[in-house]
Amino acid sequence: MGSMDAISVIRTKRDRGELTPDQIDWVIDAYTRGEVAHEQMSSLAMAIFLNGMTRTEIARWTAAMIASGDRMDFSALPRPTADKHSTGGVGDKITLPLAPLVAACGAAVPQLSGRGLGHTGGTLDKLEAIPGWRAHLSNAEMLDVLRDAGSVICAAGDGLAPADKKLYALRDVTGTVESIPLIASSIMSKKIAEGTGSLVLDVKVGSGAFMKHLDDARELASTMVGLGTDHGVRTVALLTDMSTPLGRTAGNALEVRESVEVLAGGGPADVVELTLALAREMLDAAGLPDADPAKALADGSAMDHWRRMITAQGGDPDAPLPQARETHILPAPSSGVLTTLDAYAVGLAAWRLGAGRARKEDPVQAGAGVEMHAKPGDTVVAGQPLLTLHTDTPEKLPYALEALDGGVVVGAAEAGFHASPVVLERIG
Repeated sequence: MGSMDAISVIRTKRDRGELTPDQIDWVIDAYTRGEVAHEQMSSLAMAIFLNGMTRTEIARWTAAMIASGDRMDFSALPRPTADKHSTGGVGDKITLPLAPLVAACGAAVPQLSGRGLGHTGGTLDKLEAIPGWRAHLSNAEMLDVLRDAGSVICAAGDGLAPADKKLYALRDVTGTVESIPLIASSIMSKKIAEGTGSLVLDVKVGSGAFMKHLDDARELASTMVGLGTDHGVRTVALLTDMSTPLGRTAGNALEVRESVEVLAGGGPADVVELTLALAREMLDAAGLPDADPAKALADGSAMDHWRRMITAQGGDPDAPLPQARETHILPAPSSGVLTTLDAYAVGLAAWRLGAGRARKEDPVQAGAGVEMHAKPGDTVVAGQPLLTLHTDTPEKLPYALEALDGGVVVGAAEAGFHASPVVLERIG
């Protein structure tokens, strides 16, 4: 492969050609080692973004990213492994109640999660609102937590798909995030390297998701299901609605509080519904179709697993959660029916209040975010609180309110309203 060079690989894709397996293996390896420069890889990423990839290319690209690092192995665990990945949304705290719930039903859940970027929140940022909780565990510590608590939610180690880590950061700053081949290979290289036996994908559709349209979401889901299946991972995908935020909170500590309500047998109906739907899929894929996740929420066993997992990672499940210094109420402008509560608008507002970050290295505020007192379809009265904004930086409030402009709409009481179901379709 000595005759390979970055420019010929870029030209192939620039001119709408198909990359050969050797070209793909070479460019991923050379980029990981620093032999291919960032500007060359960003040029290739843009060519892929504009010209796409065939299924064969995507499969090879994914395999090359997996081969760039370590693969984990959970075969020594006494129970089957199941994992879930969400493509990211607003108010999407589902991983928090889901991992201990599925563990309570008999599977092991190694949930390697990420941080938030832009308007979508990150699972690790949410959990770091819990005093003492640690995201970074060694492989040995991770296995200990899995054995003890049945589930672990932690940061992926640097050894897993290092090519993806470099490429992800590059895509973020070069406008090449929303490419289906690049999203599918990024997610699946990490999940396959993680060594889980089964995987359920939650592919979000709507204003608050990367995929705004059902057709694109369907294509992404079927691409990822194919990649997983080809690598021997039992993979299924649910397409779920992200036109309005999940639950009644978007932020870090706010979402932890809501997750604990779900584990206590309460919580918002949409969060409970999606948590149970994903739990059933995970248990089914793990070969435990008779387990009853609704019972594990009701009888407190899911909560027991949550407390064990949080404690095992250094957190105090009983510690009071951080609260933002300032709150601001947004009242209903008129009486009627809340017809729109746009997920992107709420996500952007939470981000501007301090719940998210503009760059990977930025800190986040634990207490910042948006609390929603009504959801689409609810009848509201002029002047009643619709949203409460939480922040430590009140000077950001005008920007957050600006983000909500047009995203919160109250219609006439007789305006017909049809809520879309949370789960839209199943693929796999």
